[in-house]
Amino acid sequence: MEREKRKRRQWNKEEIKALRQYLNLTQVRLAKELGTRQQTISEWEKGMYRPRGASATLLSIIAERSGFAYRTEEKHDESD
Repeated sequence: MEREKRKRRQWNKEEIKALRQYLNLTQVRLAKELGTRQQTISEWEKGMYRPRGASATLLSIIAERSGFAYRTEEKHDESD
């Protein structure tokens, strides 16, 4: 129950691109780090889709451990 109540980061296209640039990674390299395709990273950065599930969690972990400063506040994800 407690896990379900936790805030989940909703990554937007600007934050994803900013994190990637902060880490000095190409879309290809970030895709390899996350175990996804470069096209997926591109689609996130264009705002076609948002990362969810494990991908969103991994982005949050990477951001936290690298010292990346988020630009927007976290929001509750009521859909999960």
